[in-house]
Amino acid sequence: MDALGWDCCDIIIVTGDAYIDHPSFGMAVIGRILEAQGFRVGIISQPDWKSADPFRQLGKPNLFFGVTSGNMDSMVNHYTSERRIRSDDAYTPNGVAGKRPDRAVTVYAQRCREAFKGVPVVIGSIEASLRRIAHYDYWSDNVRRSVLPDSKADILVYGNGERQIIEIAHRLASGEQITAIGDIRGTAVMRREVPPDWSEVDSSEIDTPGKLIAHPNPYAMSDVACPTTEIEESGANEVTIPISHIRLDRSKTVIRLPSFEAVKGDPVLYAHASRLMHLETNPGNARAIVQKHGERDVWINPPAIPLTTNEIDSIFDLPYSRTPHSSYGSMHIPAYEMIKNSVNIMRGCFGGCTFCSITEHEGRIIQSRSENSILTEIENIRDKTPGFAGTISDLGGPTANMYRLACKSREIEAACRKPSCVFPGICKNLNTDHAPLIRLYRKARALPGIKRIFIASGLRYDLAVESPEYIEELVTHHVGGYLKIAPEHTEDGPLNKMMKPGIGSFDRFKKMFDRYSKKAGKKQFLIPYFIAAHPGTSDEDMVNLALWLKRNDFRPDQVQAFLPSPMSTASAMYHSGRNPLRKISRSSEQVFTPKRKKQRELHKALLRYHDPANWPLLRDMLKKMGRSNLIGNGPDHLIPAGSDRSGRPAFKHAENPGRRQNRRRTRGRK
Repeated sequence: MDALGWDCCDIIIVTGDAYIDHPSFGMAVIGRILEAQGFRVGIISQPDWKSADPFRQLGKPNLFFGVTSGNMDSMVNHYTSERRIRSDDAYTPNGVAGKRPDRAVTVYAQRCREAFKGVPVVIGSIEASLRRIAHYDYWSDNVRRSVLPDSKADILVYGNGERQIIEIAHRLASGEQITAIGDIRGTAVMRREVPPDWSEVDSSEIDTPGKLIAHPNPYAMSDVACPTTEIEESGANEVTIPISHIRLDRSKTVIRLPSFEAVKGDPVLYAHASRLMHLETNPGNARAIVQKHGERDVWINPPAIPLTTNEIDSIFDLPYSRTPHSSYGSMHIPAYEMIKNSVNIMRGCFGGCTFCSITEHEGRIIQSRSENSILTEIENIRDKTPGFAGTISDLGGPTANMYRLACKSREIEAACRKPSCVFPGICKNLNTDHAPLIRLYRKARALPGIKRIFIASGLRYDLAVESPEYIEELVTHHVGGYLKIAPEHTEDGPLNKMMKPGIGSFDRFKKMFDRYSKKAGKKQFLIPYFIAAHPGTSDEDMVNLALWLKRNDFRPDQVQAFLPSPMSTASAMYHSGRNPLRKISRSSEQVFTPKRKKQRELHKALLRYHDPANWPLLRDMLKKMGRSNLIGNGPDHLIPAGSDRSGRPAFKHAENPGRRQNRRRTRGRK
């Protein structure tokens, strides 16, 4: 500040991550765009939250504090899917754990309030996005309030947030009071009542879950009240909105969800609220949502309008140094090492996987950068990154191959309320042309000084098989021996609850992958990822998955159990035992979820059927299931019959999995 001649900052961003001036880090993006708008921005990185003093180190901001937990939800950052404390933190210098508090957004916001009373506080990041409404919290095994009243912040920004934060900054700078800024898309605020010029629709009129707590609206008008009508459905993704609802002015209509107190005490109402919230996520037709917390309402405005190509280019073209702050010296920051030579080419995901948080945060409409912007960033990496050796580690995004894919009609896209464009099959209105991505790959490879470009982002294989030319391009030039891919399961039960394609799509992709690898003269392998203990998964499903893995000679080394992230549809299944992909009622479909620790361990053990340490548990389980036929020494057996005290197989011709594992070390790959 002294070097710049500043006597104060306009905006101070508080973040739970190390400060890395790189477009993959949210605080750097927000800082740079505000700087480009003429504001003086300071960043306080990983402050000691035990007192307010570290939050005063840059003085009092003129406009507001911006609070973010960092690139990850702080609870996901701290704890494993088994609620064990993680021993490191990839977003901290030298990977040191414990540099941010649990529920960092709430703690940081409260400390900002203590540091300078009366200064507005704006919260954001994926932690705020996924906790903007009453949500199931896996770590406390309870439904928690929205983070907005808990943090006592003035405004919550959800999504990537560039549009919102710029408007907030300019309106405050023009003299507007923070309490008057409640109409910005992609934000949530606290309100006492519904404004008189708005129409309120109770969520039970859209989807009938059973008896709801009544919330009388003193401003309701008889000529705009909606009759109680149920949604007509022909499937999980096909929804017809009652004509009486369409006649209302959607821009002045708010959907009232059951209150926090109601959903906290009733899992069915929780599933109902989750379903309704997810139906209101398309920026083209979403209505505002309101949910009472005590005496006040959490008011959630519709999502922000997606960025145009020119707008997203302008964000990535800002003058990032692409390095950690100089104060870290030679300290190692694992997350930076992972992404420093990677390039993000797009945002958003229309896959709609129920366990994933990308759609809830970034939206389902793909926002793609231009070729020129991407190629310029690659050249900047080449020219400015110390020690660059010619390899780009990734050219991708949330999904590697959704670049420039979109609905064929903007009108259809704006009216659509389907949670996924690719489930149960690829929508006929979706453009699946991979030609722009193929052109981008070729131009990027042709840049002087660029030796290799790998694709490390997850691939949507059901889309890829629509373009054999893309698969050939990918396999021939952009796979470094292994390609990660996520079928997640093989059985229809869990796959339908995940909204993932059947295993047949994976088989099609694998055949094409193997064929083009052979054509290119390369020996390459797929790394499949699977989830254990997902809602809708039975013991039998996991046994069938293990048998599939053995038949295909896949031996996963690293496996994961389902972690219910806040606000996701799968988390609603986990907590409520209901399926929010379909209409919720007291008698609607129930979903079984493996929750007990022993059963979750069993499901993980089935993914690692080849590990001798898991055999005693699996033998016991298979016997109880009546599947003793899978215990033995034949090719159709899953695990060997027994072992001596040394742990060696007790039968004569058994293969030693430990030796084979050493011969062919795998991480889920063949």
